[in-house]
Amino acid sequence: MTFQTESETPPDRFEQQSLGAPTEPGAERVERLLAGLNPPQRQAVVHSEGALLVIAGAGSGKTRVLTHRIAYLLATGAARPGEILAITFTNKAAAEMRERVGDLIGRSVRAMWVTTFHSACARMLRVDAERLGYSRGFTIYDQSDSLRMLKRCLRELGVDPKRYPARAIHSKISGAKNQLIDSDTYAEMQGSVFEEVVAEAFPLYEKRMLEANAMDFDDLLVRTVNALELFEDVREHWRRTFRHVLVDEYQDTNHAQYRLLQLLASEHGNLMVVGDEDQSIYSFRHADIRNILSFEEDFPDAAVVKLEQNYRSTQTILSAANAVVERNRERRPKALWTDIEGGEKVQLSELEDDHQEARWVAAEIERLGEEHGVGRSDVAVFYRTNAMSRILEDTLVRFELPYQVIGGTKFYDRAEVKDAVAYLNLLFNPADQVSFARIVNSPRRGIGNTTQGRLATYANTAGLTIWEVIERAEEVPGLSGAAIKSVSRFFETVDLLKARLDAGSSVADLLQAVLSETGYLEALENERTIEAEGRVENLEALVEAAIEFDVNREREGESEVPPLEEFLQQISLLSDQDSIEDKQELVTLMTVHNAKGLEYDTVFVVGCEDGSFPHMRALEEGGEEEERRLCYVAITRARQRLYMTWARERRLFGRAERNLPSRFIDELPVELTERHSSVSSTLGGMTWNPTPSAGAAPVDPGPALELQTGDDVVHASFGDGVVTGVEPGGVVVVRFSGDGSERKLMADYAPIRKR
Repeated sequence: MTFQTESETPPDRFEQQSLGAPTEPGAERVERLLAGLNPPQRQAVVHSEGALLVIAGAGSGKTRVLTHRIAYLLATGAARPGEILAITFTNKAAAEMRERVGDLIGRSVRAMWVTTFHSACARMLRVDAERLGYSRGFTIYDQSDSLRMLKRCLRELGVDPKRYPARAIHSKISGAKNQLIDSDTYAEMQGSVFEEVVAEAFPLYEKRMLEANAMDFDDLLVRTVNALELFEDVREHWRRTFRHVLVDEYQDTNHAQYRLLQLLASEHGNLMVVGDEDQSIYSFRHADIRNILSFEEDFPDAAVVKLEQNYRSTQTILSAANAVVERNRERRPKALWTDIEGGEKVQLSELEDDHQEARWVAAEIERLGEEHGVGRSDVAVFYRTNAMSRILEDTLVRFELPYQVIGGTKFYDRAEVKDAVAYLNLLFNPADQVSFARIVNSPRRGIGNTTQGRLATYANTAGLTIWEVIERAEEVPGLSGAAIKSVSRFFETVDLLKARLDAGSSVADLLQAVLSETGYLEALENERTIEAEGRVENLEALVEAAIEFDVNREREGESEVPPLEEFLQQISLLSDQDSIEDKQELVTLMTVHNAKGLEYDTVFVVGCEDGSFPHMRALEEGGEEEERRLCYVAITRARQRLYMTWARERRLFGRAERNLPSRFIDELPVELTERHSSVSSTLGGMTWNPTPSAGAAPVDPGPALELQTGDDVVHASFGDGVVTGVEPGGVVVVRFSGDGSERKLMADYAPIRKR
């Protein structure tokens, strides 16, 4: 795969407007450049020689400082374009920085390196790779390429891929590389059986990659550091080339990136880093907060500039963020402030359960639009983990509020969810070849594309369903003995699950059996990665959806539609929302991690419970301070309005878990907040007022609907209907036009809305 490098910026039409015409006196051009900067920003831009640390609080204009610093170096003759290396983390961020620099300096931007760490290293290694035993034409492997190579190594070593998945081993090797731990050192550090397997695979993987003249993304960093450390002439060449090195998001650097910058800048010392330890939230990607905290130790003469003026949020929001993050010990004192005085108080809302929480958020989004003209695209909802989006997504669909998921996939479009649903589809419809093809080898069970092709061909030729074919796999021409055995085992597993279905198993029990007996959950757990843990959480959320379906179905009474058919139909309707998104404003959903760098007029942070946010795993691993930084990031995304909600009860696998509000809620100053609860309760010595403030949507929506005979309604699964009766206890009788059925529904729980 070709490595993506930075593209050139076209000639800039603003060149004459930005720094002035080339004939303009130098002093006037510089003053034009500095105009509009506040005093700390100006101090950072005009810094002379030597190291510079810019502590840039959220919304304080850090990119403006970086780009103006580059333009200032050129305008004053302190550097030529080719002597500047400006680094950030993503190709998108690099492209944006290059464009903004181009707006200031014009065509000169073409001669400088405004790029990412990996792109810069790739370019440097094209020059120096031969010193390390590679040719200059080395190949760069992406994630799938490097996994494929590692799997070959594991087969060579005879490693059981089910007990020790390649993805888990690759994650460990990647982590070691990012810390500049080589295979020999790793072998000395290993302690568990799994780590022994990693220690055996690591050197072989390195050897085979070198033989293939290939590097993975981690190698780009490691090999560049190797070349700089081992060869003095290489080190001197790049030090002379880059007389000024500038780095954005320095708090996100890992040890390999830290060492690279140290080697490039330790002699001339012209290293400018911009970052904020309060926004260091990527330790799971091996980011090391110590890099920014110890900068002055590495460069004793470094100047430090703090950017504390925020240009995004109201003072109320900033004061709330300051109050939370100042409890951390691993930070420098800093307090964000703004000229935007006052602002609406932070709305803190306690709801009975996660369904009421989602309904309340949806209702408040509607109210803000109707009463204050807040567009849906100006609203974002954050959650700590992807799995928490399921109930929220379902509710937004029922409220007909179109949404998008940023940095992720909609719940029912996630691969693991689609896999689980495909198993259910195959149980319900054994002729479903699409579902069969999706899950026959997921998790891997030795039924590859060739075998699948022969099974499908035989089914088409013989006029049989795919289910009938796998039942008699030995009759399929061209299948090897091993393939027949694998297919037969798969048939036996699914046949036992089908027997559960035929015996009247509930949908939730059936789904749990699918995930367990097919080995799907076990395969994810064996991966031992953060990503796999997230997939498991998504499957837990899907099981919870099935449990809710079973409970609601039992409440609503008998139905002519079989349970599994009804559940699959409901999922299909919920996930079919994509077709209505064109040209509509969308509410944005995302995890807090994906929110970094973004901003919205109105922000909802849901699931603010101890154990959810902060996450229990992080607390167990001593990561409370990073979770608090994550909360700080969430708060500072809001410009005008901030809501934080939690549910007293959240369900997992059918069990109701009682929750306490997040410790971060308690850290917010009372005078900055308005607190509401759906029920009166006493928490932390304070009686919470169940009455919402003026203008806010009620926290407890009360009954889901007030219906009477003759009302037209719409149900998320059954479509249009009319109320034919109202009974005591909130029960309504609805006749649905689609199938003519008449159903009794609990108005408080059923997914229905009045038309």
